[in-house]
Amino acid sequence: MAAESDTDRRARGAQAEAAARAELEGAGLRTLAANVGYRGGELDLVMLEPGRSGDTLVFVEVRHRRGGSFGGGFASVDAAKRRRLVRAAQLYLGSHPRLAQLPCRFDVVESEGDPAAPAIRWLKDAFRLDDL
Repeated sequence: MAAESDTDRRARGAQAEAAARAELEGAGLRTLAANVGYRGGELDLVMLEPGRSGDTLVFVEVRHRRGGSFGGGFASVDAAKRRRLVRAAQLYLGSHPRLAQLPCRFDVVESEGDPAAPAIRWLKDAFRLDDL
């Protein structure tokens, strides 16, 4: 079996992120940014979820797996990954002070199967700062 190239992995990741973004936008969230990179971490999607009591800023980690082995996408967001996501979110908020006033949450979207048409599972409020 040939080794997978970084280009193939990135292309699959981009397809999975596009599918996740479409799913969340279909649920009413609005995309503010995608693939925001910082030293030590990246935010796959930054979205705004409207609500009755005001908007919520949502940082979304998208994890794609070809199959459900190895615990799936949710299980791959371990403590170290959560710390990197929180740090990237802090840096994002530092450069967007108006958004820093909003309540925030961290969601994980698990994408499985064919990245062009994956099965999507969305875990809202996947972890909290006090979980770290």
